[in-house]
Amino acid sequence: MFKKVLIANRGEIALRVIRACKELGVETVAVYSEADRESLHVRFADDDVCIGRPPSRDSYLNIPRLIAAAEITGADAIHPGYGFLAENAEFAEKVTASNITFIGPTPDQIRQMGDKAAARKFAKEQGVATVPGSPGPVGSPEEGLELADKLGFPVIIKAAAGGGGKGMRVATDPEQFGQSFTLARQEALAAFNSDEVYIEKYLARPRHIEIQIMGDQYGKVMHLCERDCSVQRRHQKLVEEAPSPAVDQALRQDIGDAAVKLAEAIGYVGAGTIEFLLDADGSFYFMEMNTRIQVEHPVTEMCTNFDLVKEQISVAAGAPLNLVMNGHRLRGHAIECRVNAEDPSRNFQPSPGLITAYHPPGGPGVRVDTHIYAGYTVPPYYDSLLAKVIVHGNTRTEALARMRQALDSFIIEGVTTTIPFLGRVMRHPDFVAGKVDTKFLEREPQLLKDQT
Repeated sequence: MFKKVLIANRGEIALRVIRACKELGVETVAVYSEADRESLHVRFADDDVCIGRPPSRDSYLNIPRLIAAAEITGADAIHPGYGFLAENAEFAEKVTASNITFIGPTPDQIRQMGDKAAARKFAKEQGVATVPGSPGPVGSPEEGLELADKLGFPVIIKAAAGGGGKGMRVATDPEQFGQSFTLARQEALAAFNSDEVYIEKYLARPRHIEIQIMGDQYGKVMHLCERDCSVQRRHQKLVEEAPSPAVDQALRQDIGDAAVKLAEAIGYVGAGTIEFLLDADGSFYFMEMNTRIQVEHPVTEMCTNFDLVKEQISVAAGAPLNLVMNGHRLRGHAIECRVNAEDPSRNFQPSPGLITAYHPPGGPGVRVDTHIYAGYTVPPYYDSLLAKVIVHGNTRTEALARMRQALDSFIIEGVTTTIPFLGRVMRHPDFVAGKVDTKFLEREPQLLKDQT
């Protein structure tokens, strides 16, 4: 096992990794920007290093400073968390070249699955269904229009190196295609420094289903059930649950087998998520792979009673997988709501500022992953995630009741949050019935409006 792990991240995920390390008897190093000097991950780590000014490029994205911080504190491993450099192959390479273990997959695996067009091509080669589309990047609007005509409109144009909903445009007809293609390329270049795009048939009302996988260094890969992440805004997940209300044991087996097959084909090591679109007719299609721990990993932990972050660290240290469950041993139902410092009624405008009052929810089956406290100032430089409320119940009905109660009793004052909006989602008849898809919020704009 490692002696000391540096966490190349901030916020609630940094605290989550610190907790896992403490249980494993491993010391931790927090890194922080000048804006995060008063953050809890700095307080609870065994060691800490300031790595620069508030902007991410000067701190959390500065590879030389992160590696220098690991070297001066004697850290023998780096955990990247999620976001920032978690899926950056160059970072993983430089960590390894510095004789420090990168807690995650190999640089080659990050590269292979990080390029969406290449990942789709690879999935096809492995016999895993993909949404009908271009076999690789499309070079020109003319080539794209020809392909779109064959696929049939509507189509979606996506950044090949993309993620987080950036560089995506839907074209509903040939007249709209040229402009959508150009805009997608421009957004892709600005966000990912690559203007390569590919084209897929646009599914009207799919569910977003992802499979949590974990692999060790001895060729063993398992999956730990699916998560349903269909409640989204502009491809950003807001609510996740496990298991999915739309997946039965037979479908779970099929999607899980497809995910394990892909991960085994590249000898995947560590925690990862393979994401699918589930069509209304029960067909599922590979979409992409995230080669890191996910924001929504707690829902899987709650319904499998399995610590994903501890296992991620143990596997990186050379231990074999503790057990192989492959979607079995599920217990009850878990739901996660992401609480952000944003105003849904104003197009989710960020709301940084001082938190003047804070009271988290509690009770049986309620978990809150957060880094905030009364007196904490939410900085304007980073993602607006304040907390994740995760509940577990013996049934989905019980989990829903617990989530409603948890959100109703969660007090955060001083900044505008998404708590009231999430409470409305939890009471919406379609969500209660488990009948949502990725277009749910587009059809229900009234959920975004302040109803006080």
